[in-house]
Amino acid sequence: MDDFTKRRIAKIMDSYIAGKIPPHIRDQIRLIYKTRGQNITLMEERPAYKGEGWTQLDIAQFRLNDGMWKVYWRDSKDKWHWVDDIEPDSDFEKQLEIVDRDERGLFWG
Repeated sequence: MDDFTKRRIAKIMDSYIAGKIPPHIRDQIRLIYKTRGQNITLMEERPAYKGEGWTQLDIAQFRLNDGMWKVYWRDSKDKWHWVDDIEPDSDFEKQLEIVDRDERGLFWG
């Protein structure tokens, strides 16, 4: 992923996260994302049940391959699976919108 794409994705994700969680509950739940290579992982964080800090739960992963974004979901054994009925697309925002709508219930339990 080139620097321009990384900056563009960061701007999209920062905007998405800022609008997704209302300010008055951000001490109870927050969204973050991590970039690693060609992958963007969207995660939910909540305060740890015991102790300090936050626990993380993976929501979805977006993988850039040959200019196309594929969407993946994570199972209970921490294995990522491609969501084959979400067609790969060059438009990252379109893929994020599909995850946000979550019509199959794969991402937002």
